[in-house]
Amino acid sequence: MNSLHRNRSLRLGSSQRGTSLLEVLISVLIMAVGLLGIAAMQATALRNSQGSTERSQAVIQSYAIIDAMRANRAAALGGDYNTGADWMCAVPAGGSLAGNDQARWLSSLRTTIADDVDDDSICGSITCTAATGICVVGVRWDESRSGSTGGAQSGDVEYSVQTRVRL
Repeated sequence: MNSLHRNRSLRLGSSQRGTSLLEVLISVLIMAVGLLGIAAMQATALRNSQGSTERSQAVIQSYAIIDAMRANRAAALGGDYNTGADWMCAVPAGGSLAGNDQARWLSSLRTTIADDVDDDSICGSITCTAATGICVVGVRWDESRSGSTGGAQSGDVEYSVQTRVRL
């Protein structure tokens, strides 16, 4: 009787040893879903960090052109820096001090925001009012990461930053 009891206990123990292939496949599937979730979170964090850097650079470059206008206050209040009613997307030829400042500013915007001096989706606007001495500097860019399109397409993300200052 003792030997019968021992054989039965050995058989019960051997059927519960190890893992089945199904259990391994399920655990690998759960791990894969978790790793995909981590990768998606990392991609989102990287995209948000890049967007934050671009917005910071837009503000820094706005202050750069404001400093140039303060150095040339008479020309700024005289309207030499004004870009008109529309956005300035093409780098101006320069010629005057104000034109050279605008060309340097827009080129700098393109290299700091998009790292591409030929990116036409980055535009700037400057409007100064002589009577009040208030200037508004605007920067607009496309954050869709799809390249230079010259304008927003469906699904694109377009940002603009405006800085208002009294000269």
